[in-house]
Amino acid sequence: MQVQLPFYPEQASNFAPRVDSLMTFLIVVSVFFSAAITAAIVYFFFRFHRKSKTEIGAPLHGDLRLEITWIVLPSLLALAMFGWGAAVYVDYRHAPKDTLDIYVIGKQWMWKIQQPNGRREINELHVPTGRDIKLILASEYVIHDFFVPTFRVKMDVVPGHYNTMWFRPTKPGRYHFFCSQYCGTSHAMMGGWVTVMDPSDYAAWLSGSSGENVDPVVAGEKLFVEKACATCHLGNGTGRAPSLNGVYEGTVRLADGSNVTADDAYIRESILNPPAKIVAGYQPVMPSFQGQLTEEQILSLTAYIKSLQSQPVPASGAGVSAPGKK
Repeated sequence: MQVQLPFYPEQASNFAPRVDSLMTFLIVVSVFFSAAITAAIVYFFFRFHRKSKTEIGAPLHGDLRLEITWIVLPSLLALAMFGWGAAVYVDYRHAPKDTLDIYVIGKQWMWKIQQPNGRREINELHVPTGRDIKLILASEYVIHDFFVPTFRVKMDVVPGHYNTMWFRPTKPGRYHFFCSQYCGTSHAMMGGWVTVMDPSDYAAWLSGSSGENVDPVVAGEKLFVEKACATCHLGNGTGRAPSLNGVYEGTVRLADGSNVTADDAYIRESILNPPAKIVAGYQPVMPSFQGQLTEEQILSLTAYIKSLQSQPVPASGAGVSAPGKK
């Protein structure tokens, strides 16, 4: 059931009807009980107020049925609200597998966005209808919050950490997005527009020429060589550092015996703080690149490492197994 609340933005994503239905339920329950309790207070005030100063009220005793009712009914309603909200939240926090991944970087005071093919935008985000979109969010300085009212989605954007959010646009159009976390002097100006297009129009737009288009894989490969990463991370697994072939989304065995999934957050941490998680069979010899790389450069390196996902893991690749293997 799709419920459009008055004075609310239009619904333009898969989450909007579900969030609005939950909000409608919460409002109806709140209004009903507010009205019922207020009416009861007014009624009892006039019905049972003291008629004279010498009047003494009759002694009152508890009513077990009433006590059970006002404990059980609110508890059931609270559990219903919690369950409904939890179902929406769990779905929101677990993105589908086949998503269109777009990187979003918050800066003071703008949003820098990079499409999968490297096309870059500032305060603009183009997406196709009917496709699951995952935004990978990072901040360079302070906490921001990416909020699209018509999609009913928002997520904090935290320095030194990746957050993700996903949605499925359902209606072509142009919709405003905001930073909903105060981030400094020009916070109120830190916004932009999401342009939702038909898939064919999006594909044509994405392939359009632009002087700023830089394939992130190519840029990442260049950085990989320039920063001397290639001297240790040899593809055949014979270097001083583990091979990165097939590592993305694979399972990495660490020196302390634990395992970790090589996702975007793990790759970022390994670049900026290598000693945090040492791969089994290797020494902590990698230097930190903290302060030496921008968020865009980290994203390019991540894109390059992702491109090696299909490469076979060498037999000498200690501590690393391909995606889906333990």
